[in-house]
Amino acid sequence: MDDAREDEHRLIIPRILKHRKIIVITFAVLAIISAVVQFAVPINHDMMDYLPDDAPSMEAMDVMDEEFDEAVTNTRVMIKNVSIQEALTYKEDLEAIDGVSDVMWLDDVMDITTPIEMTDSNTVESYYQDGHAMISFHIEDGTEVETTDAVYELIGEDNAMEGDALDTAISQEMTGQEAMFAAAILIPVIILILTLATRSWIEPAFYLTAIGVSVLINLGTNIFIGEISFITQAVAPLLQLAVSLDYAIFLLHSFSNYRKETEDPNEAMQLAMRESFPAIVACASTTFFGFMALILMDFEIGGDLGFNLVKGIFFSFISVIIFLPALTLMFYKWIDKTKHQLLMPSFSHFGQKLLKLRVPALILVTVLIVPAFLAQSQTDFIYGMGSHPEDTRAGSDAEEIEESFGPFTPVVLLVPNGDLAREEALVQEFDDFDEVDSIVSYVNSVGTGIPPEYLDESETEQFFSDQYSQLILNTSTDTEGDEAFTFVEEARSLASDYYEEDYHLTGESVTLYDMRDIVEQDNTLVNTLTVIVIGVILLITFRSISFPVVLLLTIQASVWINLAIPYFTGSSLVYIGYLIISTIQLAATVDYGILLTENYKENRKEMSSMEAMKKSLNEKIFPIAVSASILSSVGFILWATSTDPIVASIGLLLGRGALLAFLMVVLLLPGLLLMFDRVIEKTTWKPNFFKGGK
Repeated sequence: MDDAREDEHRLIIPRILKHRKIIVITFAVLAIISAVVQFAVPINHDMMDYLPDDAPSMEAMDVMDEEFDEAVTNTRVMIKNVSIQEALTYKEDLEAIDGVSDVMWLDDVMDITTPIEMTDSNTVESYYQDGHAMISFHIEDGTEVETTDAVYELIGEDNAMEGDALDTAISQEMTGQEAMFAAAILIPVIILILTLATRSWIEPAFYLTAIGVSVLINLGTNIFIGEISFITQAVAPLLQLAVSLDYAIFLLHSFSNYRKETEDPNEAMQLAMRESFPAIVACASTTFFGFMALILMDFEIGGDLGFNLVKGIFFSFISVIIFLPALTLMFYKWIDKTKHQLLMPSFSHFGQKLLKLRVPALILVTVLIVPAFLAQSQTDFIYGMGSHPEDTRAGSDAEEIEESFGPFTPVVLLVPNGDLAREEALVQEFDDFDEVDSIVSYVNSVGTGIPPEYLDESETEQFFSDQYSQLILNTSTDTEGDEAFTFVEEARSLASDYYEEDYHLTGESVTLYDMRDIVEQDNTLVNTLTVIVIGVILLITFRSISFPVVLLLTIQASVWINLAIPYFTGSSLVYIGYLIISTIQLAATVDYGILLTENYKENRKEMSSMEAMKKSLNEKIFPIAVSASILSSVGFILWATSTDPIVASIGLLLGRGALLAFLMVVLLLPGLLLMFDRVIEKTTWKPNFFKGGK
């Protein structure tokens, strides 16, 4: 089988090199087309769209869309220092804005001709207190940016706005700009790192061109998907670039070595392709199949990001084994003409110094690993978009609104119509909830004394459809958290007492409750599959039972410590970031361990375990450090440049995770390999370890 594969390589490689001009032109044309086409790919900024259709809140939303014309309010504004009449004028002006519908204020829940001193204070204070008016409304999907701009123009600088639609508008405006800004910072950083790591001023351009072309092709092929999420738009291109640069480094580093042995560039490239191909395949496979696990998430944001990353790794692999050799042979003289001395100091004696730290590292990780494993699942999680920074208008507005009116989250309950007495009893029970500030329904807005059929349809259509009655519960909870989720559970329980399963509950807190349940189930599935798949690939790569265990333990320890830090620092963590990074960090950084372990395995055939490890660290710490520094730079730059809490969270976890994985590989992994050297020898297929003296 190996001979047949070798013969196949011998036939394919010369063909690639022979047709290098056609290959370079083809990839260039594809990249240009993709660069243009990518701008036609729609970007989805609504996280709720990625919940599965059978989630109870999504089923409720579908029923509501079918039965009622009114939508759940998703934005609210606070107008300061106004009279009731002035607030009504603002309400009329809001209703006149294109994209705004279902504007709701005090006059929709009570007769404002009655002096407010004689009405229910809780109801009034939900809409009007201390001269400030709180007006809620719905902004239609797809119009968020234009509509929120118009609302800002109406309310001016002195008043405030917040809501889910505003979050979406900010995301739409900032994600693309911030991704470009992050790339503008990252590319010079990568060029600097690669310049320090190579002996040619032009060589970094070859790396970036090969992977950059694959990134553009990946972005362009999204046109066939239909749309991508804003998280994918912000994270996937930079992550693809950082993760797959290793493949290009492997190939050109090998090519550079063979240039010293032969004067024929074609021969040197053929030898380099044969030598580097197994390492590239092993690294690409672990990353490829690790990202595949994201596709199996029920919460479809994982599938959206996972498919893009899998596709990106595939295109990067093809680009490195086909496009990069052809490109290099066309312009290799540029590399020769721009050679320089290595700008980094020698790492040839680092191995011995690092090995002195193996025992302290083993002790430290042994002490930390169990608390880190327990803590990483006990962090205070955020399941939605998170909050805006306080130094932004959205952040300061939200804080100002909450100080004046407190949290406000509408929840819509649909129950079968036709039984006003039962509905009235249900409303009375909800009215006793501390979390419910007011209720908008027929039985408390009109009253059971007036049969609905006696009224004009225009007066009842907001309360009734052909099959359902609509109850809007205006709650004082946040959109998520223990209080909000407890209320969702209690509301569902109470509704089921009256109507069994024939009811529907929806609203932002309800969808976030469902999201929590779904992503927590996804977490177990995705993490388990990632470990199993990568373990199987390592088992095949090393033909060993013990090597995969040691490698997975090393990288997984870095994942647990990374995800436990928010718990010990008392900070909240966006759960989507936690879920995604627990897979991405393992899949993306296990390559560091593979590189060191593969080298150790080969050196172990010729020398003792200690000498083999010293030699392996001396030889591989530099390329591992280069790879880790690039991936870490991607993460920290995303964190520093993004105002979106989800993207920033993923960036911070990625940057910190890459550094932790690097430290684990150069400090912990050597100690584990030396400690279990005999076990590894006995559990590895034909290890041929050195048997000589010390």
